[in-house]
Amino acid sequence: MDLKELHSILTIGENVAVEFKRCGNGIESDTYETVCSFLNRFGGDLFMGVSDDGTVLGVPEKAASDMVKNFISAISNPTLFSPTIYLAPEILKDEEGHTILHVHVPPSAEVHSYKKVVYDRVEDADVKITATGAIAQMYIRKQNIFTEKKIYPYARMEDLRLDLLPKIRIMAQNHAGGRHPWTEMDDLELLKSAGLYGRDLVTGEEGLNLAAIMLLGKDDVILDVAPAYVTDALVRKVNVDRYDDREVIKTNLIESYDRLFEFGRKHLPDKFFLEDTVNKSLRNTIVREMVSNTLMHREFSSSYTAKFVIEKERMYVENANRAVKAGYITVDNLEPNPKNPIIAAFFRNIGYADQLGSGVRNLFKYGKFYSGKEPKFVEGDVFRILVPLDEGYSFDFGSTDEKNGISDTNCDTNDPIRDTIDLKTKLLVCIEQDAKGTQKEYAAKLKVSVPTVKRLFAKLQKEKILIREGTNRKGQWKIMKEK
Repeated sequence: MDLKELHSILTIGENVAVEFKRCGNGIESDTYETVCSFLNRFGGDLFMGVSDDGTVLGVPEKAASDMVKNFISAISNPTLFSPTIYLAPEILKDEEGHTILHVHVPPSAEVHSYKKVVYDRVEDADVKITATGAIAQMYIRKQNIFTEKKIYPYARMEDLRLDLLPKIRIMAQNHAGGRHPWTEMDDLELLKSAGLYGRDLVTGEEGLNLAAIMLLGKDDVILDVAPAYVTDALVRKVNVDRYDDREVIKTNLIESYDRLFEFGRKHLPDKFFLEDTVNKSLRNTIVREMVSNTLMHREFSSSYTAKFVIEKERMYVENANRAVKAGYITVDNLEPNPKNPIIAAFFRNIGYADQLGSGVRNLFKYGKFYSGKEPKFVEGDVFRILVPLDEGYSFDFGSTDEKNGISDTNCDTNDPIRDTIDLKTKLLVCIEQDAKGTQKEYAAKLKVSVPTVKRLFAKLQKEKILIREGTNRKGQWKIMKEK
């Protein structure tokens, strides 16, 4: 690691993949807890000799080599780490000659424990995991197979809603422009063609898989294989503590799609919008992408209740997820990753979804036309799509609040949906109100995480809008007004 990269990491601060440890008196237990949590999550970089705020203090230069040996000895000790690992710390020097130990921890295919305790990484914290459900979710995340492929050898054709197949054939034919192979297949051939009937090459079991049952299963059969499967659709515009309208959906994915889509159409305005010369329904486009995403990409083995919630200023979907990373997804960093490729392919064949990744792009494109603000995609063990709502906004005429000269510059806010520009503005207002505040205090006022505030500070300093006067402990922030 070069000094430029090191300086960038120190400026941004701790997050889900970066941890600073002072290690002034040697390597302590919490350092190994971080190693364990990195292994169990997405990996990360550990820096010893750095305080929590990113200030480089260094470790004793003469003790550095012994610290490396002790570290390697600890992580390879089966009485401490299970399973054991091998990592090689790197000795770095900053511009001022301080000695730093850097350890890159890759994500592991195993679930690790330190002193018989499992740790997971949540934002910038190492969290003890004791609940069996949470540990099971960790194993699911690390599996090399898709749970949708699990074979149920005793499931029979009569356990499926075969009455849906004629409708599905017509949908596939229409979506394909008039011809589709499924129209000429019998029911079993169609299921095999769609990957819903197969053979497990490891166990030799043959039959219908989980994808088939979730897509087409009868309600009682779905309840048997996925007892916690449910999608809770709610409207909270007036009664925000409870709900104004609710629909609990436990049926197959095909009919769940139809019911969720109609729920969204019922409670959302369909604003006028012309794309070129064609009148396009922004509401239908947005609801389609949100509903299809939460149905076809969820982890069905989890007990987490999926939700579709419509509020006054936002709507969102959330579902259990087999995460491959954590954080926000944007068009720029989008790396499409199929969570249930069989179900996703089935949805694409009948026109319920498009190519992988197109849903994110469509929501970023049309979400801004619908409310004037961009949506947010949050990847984690729970996947969330948040779309802002503004009934007074029209793409042709802008926002009612904008016309009346109303703007939101309140530092302390409960609004969970903001774009980066809004957050930067609110942070600057906080600093104007209290230039000596800490990043933790600003995070509490903005109702965001400390790593988020650290990233905002790094951006504002890089743009030369914000500078630090004095020391880290006794100084204060200064806003460059001309910027």
